[in-house]
Amino acid sequence: MSAHATSDGADAPAAALGWLSLVLGLVAAASVWPTLTFLLLPWSLLAAGLSVTFGAMGLYYAGRDVGRLWTSVVGVVLGATGLADLFLLFVVLPG
Repeated sequence: MSAHATSDGADAPAAALGWLSLVLGLVAAASVWPTLTFLLLPWSLLAAGLSVTFGAMGLYYAGRDVGRLWTSVVGVVLGATGLADLFLLFVVLPG
């Protein structure tokens, strides 16, 4: 009478890494807009680093069929965009 429940990996915590990376990447990429750069400065730096980290972890798990690949890739790209913007702002432009 009891049915055995099997997990397909969609309910695993690792499945949320891609979405988390995507949301943090959006916050990081919003700092590219000139008026939001200084408003989001501490948050965009933190969000960009975490977006790339969680996106890389999401890519690892997506290769093992846990989570979605596209959310991790987009999160890594947006996080890298935010990091590149902050790098240009603090390293290249002042010097």
